[in-house]
Amino acid sequence: MRQLISRSRAAISQLIYKRILLAVTILFCVGVGVAMANMSRLSSTLIESQALQNATLYAQAVKEARTLYSSNVVSPLNTAEAINFTHDYNPTKVTVPVPASFLIELGNNITKKNPEVSLRLYSNYPFPWRQKEGGARDEFEQQAITYLTQNPTEKFFRVDDVRGKPAFRYAEADILSSSCVNCHNSHRDSPKTDWKVGDVRGILEITQPLDTITQHTQSELKNLFLLLVGLSVLGVTGLTVSISRLRQNAKQLEQRVWERTAQLQETNVELVKEQEKSDRLLLNILPQSIATKLKDGQSSIADGFAEVTILFADIVGFTVLSAQISPEELLKFLNEIFSAFDSLTEKYGLEKIKTIGDAYMVVGGLPNPSTNHAESIAEMALDMQEELAKFNAKHHAGINIRIGINTGPAIAGVIGTKKFIYDLWGDAVNTAARMESHGIAGAIQVTQSTYDILRNKYLFEDRGIIHIKGKGDMNTYLLAGRLVSAVAV
Repeated sequence: MRQLISRSRAAISQLIYKRILLAVTILFCVGVGVAMANMSRLSSTLIESQALQNATLYAQAVKEARTLYSSNVVSPLNTAEAINFTHDYNPTKVTVPVPASFLIELGNNITKKNPEVSLRLYSNYPFPWRQKEGGARDEFEQQAITYLTQNPTEKFFRVDDVRGKPAFRYAEADILSSSCVNCHNSHRDSPKTDWKVGDVRGILEITQPLDTITQHTQSELKNLFLLLVGLSVLGVTGLTVSISRLRQNAKQLEQRVWERTAQLQETNVELVKEQEKSDRLLLNILPQSIATKLKDGQSSIADGFAEVTILFADIVGFTVLSAQISPEELLKFLNEIFSAFDSLTEKYGLEKIKTIGDAYMVVGGLPNPSTNHAESIAEMALDMQEELAKFNAKHHAGINIRIGINTGPAIAGVIGTKKFIYDLWGDAVNTAARMESHGIAGAIQVTQSTYDILRNKYLFEDRGIIHIKGKGDMNTYLLAGRLVSAVAV
């Protein structure tokens, strides 16, 4: 039998090994596919990022050149009468181009020496001599003017098709400085004469084809991809070798695992049995929700409840009975009565708090709040009288019960670390205890708050005002029975 089990385990181990290798291979293929997909997306991102960086640097260099030209060349020479500043300058004459013309000429020279890059300056307000080429010529340029006029500090760019090839088009606002405003406003051919410092005079656009950047980026990414593939192959190979070595170690450990497994199974069975005993014992002491909190590590549990109904009951005549029978028989009788009460507690979904001697305490409305807690307690109180009547008839006894009920707010919880119980605190609890101690044997005494809830469902007798120790004068009522078809709990 043991050899058969060993063969079965060996077959299972071999199957697992093959499946692991298959899974690793599949994961490798999936990883390669994902890497290729990501490489494609990364390639597009890198190409656009590189193009944006290049265009930004071009634009910055061109604008710095014009600024330097305006401040260091044009401004000092502006007072010289022999020098003519014009857009239509002639290098053979004593003329100096205005900054805008200088910028346009600079862009033309850059384009001639570097055909892959073109620089263009355009505006919604071109001078008459630039009317043909100085305005927006396509959709991109019109969108650039609209966007950058509203957002002069932003950048406007996208990948576009230029002469049948993908190109990166970049545009930024050409903002008027203080040295240029007067010239533009005073020039006799100016299309607009109310310029202010900071206005967007035009748009500086740089267009660069993406062929060279694309080839360079894809080449680098291809090398990176091949490196990753090589590392992945090495990783899979190393993992395969490791799995094979682990299989050898597993065979050596198999015998010891077999022996230890049998021992652990026996131990686990005993632990489960003990755990079940502990859970049953804990649930006999605490509500399930409270027991769960304690097992989860909560050391102090206290919850406030806006309204609950508390019942205290005390067996009258039990002291006399205890003098007439043996302790064993007395305990048997008390256990029989309280067991019947426990069944009623479970029947009506109430929470038994504790028994002290021949006193019994139960509450409705916690730990799980409910809306019919007062009715449930009233039903239990009436049934407790019936159960005690059955007990007296069975044992020819003459004992009676005194019950007190009150409704109000309370705090419930568990305190301490040893021999803890689920208990109840608050003025409403003390008042319920007073209802029992100041009650009448064989009667159920309730407070005004409980009466107000139950008055339309049960029969009551007004006991009137009585003096309650620690509470003063209180108006109390005696629960006499049920109204027909009025109670449903």
